[in-house]
Amino acid sequence: MTQQIVTSRIEDGTLHVTINRAEKRNPLSRAVLDELRRLFDAASTDDGLSCAVLRGAGDRTFASGGDLKELADVKGAAAACEMAENAKLALAAVRAFPVPVIAALNGDALGGGAELAMACDMRIAAPHARIGFIQGRLAISSAWGGGVDLMRLVGPSVALQLLTRSEVLDAPAARQVGLVNAVGDADMAFEAAVADFLGPMQRQSPHVMRAFKALAMPLRTEGRATLDMIETERFGMTWEHPDHDAAVAKILNRKAG
Repeated sequence: MTQQIVTSRIEDGTLHVTINRAEKRNPLSRAVLDELRRLFDAASTDDGLSCAVLRGAGDRTFASGGDLKELADVKGAAAACEMAENAKLALAAVRAFPVPVIAALNGDALGGGAELAMACDMRIAAPHARIGFIQGRLAISSAWGGGVDLMRLVGPSVALQLLTRSEVLDAPAARQVGLVNAVGDADMAFEAAVADFLGPMQRQSPHVMRAFKALAMPLRTEGRATLDMIETERFGMTWEHPDHDAAVAKILNRKAG
């Protein structure tokens, strides 16, 4: 039987969505992104939901970013921009979900994985989890709307620091700059910490949670079209630059060695 790459279930008024590729560090292939979009779109009409949780399988990685082997076939700025626009649709479905979406960072959220975490409304991190916008290490810029989310969440100064230095923050440091809302206790199982964080939300009426999310949405979306266009255009330019090809080849050769 083929393994489901993304799984979902509803429990106690909460949609639970899991990226189910732990053996590969939960890479965000096109198929995974398409399935995330489909699941969030399908559940958006469920009036009984009060919140949603997005996590990665296992305890090492929330999401490791784009699947490098798959993306190696994307050549040129036009193809890169098309890929980015398709991925943006998946993250937009998460961002526009009518009730709050919580990213449960069970492990590292890196590159595109950090962008996916930023598409969520809140983030709770396991003590060992890290988050990093490391796109610069591949000689590319952010592509899937995460750069825009980051700028709006922590402000241009801190966002530029994280982007330009390709910093990877541990959970306490991420909490300090506002990237995550809470960090689980080292003495508590992470699922228990997530349950504690969700508890007050699950006790709210679903229609109230939708009202709260509706209030937040304009602050995340106003003026976004222009910023998304700039991000995609610049991503395409960096993608087709020889520096990106060299960076990817270096990583793939290291993995093969």
